[in-house]
Amino acid sequence: MKKIIPALFVLAAMSVIPGCKKGGLNVFTIQDDKNFGLQMEAEIASNPSQFPLLSKTQYASAYNYLESMKQTILASGQLKYANEFQWKLYIIQDDATLNAFCTPGGYIYIYTGLIKYLDNASSLAGVLGHEMAHADQRHSTQQLTKQYGLSLLVAVVAGTTNAGQLAEIAAGLTSLAFSRDHEKDADEHSVKYLCPTKYKAEGASYFFQKLEAGGVSCSSLEAFFSTHPCPDNRVANIQSNATSQNCAVNNNISANEDVAAYNAFKASLP
Repeated sequence: MKKIIPALFVLAAMSVIPGCKKGGLNVFTIQDDKNFGLQMEAEIASNPSQFPLLSKTQYASAYNYLESMKQTILASGQLKYANEFQWKLYIIQDDATLNAFCTPGGYIYIYTGLIKYLDNASSLAGVLGHEMAHADQRHSTQQLTKQYGLSLLVAVVAGTTNAGQLAEIAAGLTSLAFSRDHEKDADEHSVKYLCPTKYKAEGASYFFQKLEAGGVSCSSLEAFFSTHPCPDNRVANIQSNATSQNCAVNNNISANEDVAAYNAFKASLP
């Protein structure tokens, strides 16, 4: 028998569910985030045509490199849910896509196209911190609620969605359009996460700097910038945040590790 959840009960529950904070409605609890991420992990793994994941056995060295970077960020002590969320990493083989995303609950997916486009470890660490912030600050579940509506999200929470609905949401994660406020917040938290680490705290800005230096416009990367609003003042804001927090004191990654080791990492990919 289908569960029927009265609308008034749902609305009343939403008023006391953690996560209904400034920036958007969030009907998820922390446990819901974790359960949702686990469902998305299984759904993505079941669809290799859309998500061709690299084998963690065959490409162990590449995954080890990313795991080390992720663990460094988690060890910064700046993430709210460093211990609660899974923070599992996957590489998607698609050289034509400059993207990465992180599901609720901390399941991180990075496209080979983005990895190969970036020039150093700090750049990737900045992007990784940015995507982790979307999960850690719970932007993802807020935006999912906005994008898919209350009824479908309640069904996910209740575990009553069907395979087709899960597939739709999994596909939508790659194009989940965050607001400018959420993007700015993720940029700021990327700096905060990297500031105590060896990586350059302004690493998230390097991607945008490279795009701008290459004359890449928002219109030419419409698919990307529809989910990650145009740079505007993002480079300056990220750099300003890093400077104001005096992050350079800790950001002592060697040039060899930042570039040479990163190039070796890229070369280990197919």
